[in-house]
Amino acid sequence: MTVRPIRIYGDPVLRTPADPVTDFDASLREIVRDLEETVREPGRAGVAGPQIGVSLRVFSYNVAGQVGHMVNPVLSDFEGEQEDEEGCLSLPGLGYSTKRAMSVTATGFDQYGEPLVLHGTGFLARALQHETDHLDGRLYIDTLTGDVRRQALRELRRVVPR
Repeated sequence: MTVRPIRIYGDPVLRTPADPVTDFDASLREIVRDLEETVREPGRAGVAGPQIGVSLRVFSYNVAGQVGHMVNPVLSDFEGEQEDEEGCLSLPGLGYSTKRAMSVTATGFDQYGEPLVLHGTGFLARALQHETDHLDGRLYIDTLTGDVRRQALRELRRVVPR
């Protein structure tokens, strides 16, 4: 197992939709082990494949002491709304109030290809949405609007030189 370095804003892998996983093999299990080891670092709630340079639809999460992963996630059953500060390991030092669904269902697979369903509310729902966005080549700053978006983009140019 390896704690992998996090790719930072400006790396093209973060803006490229990840490929679906088709082979549930030893290579995937190694990626999952690395994702789970990487997300165990203090202050981390989730890490997606692209954030460690792997363009596959897989992420790990670490919420309320529960570490897990999901392969090829599909989100559904969005209910309610929450707004709270959100940050991202790939956008170091930034955090902005971001709207997300209060609850969501993620359907996908585990590292062995077995079906997996996660029902998340609150912070887990936020993490599931955030990590799935990464797999689609989106960052949380893409959800911001108006003055907050302009402020975030200005700050991003200041703290993450391209």
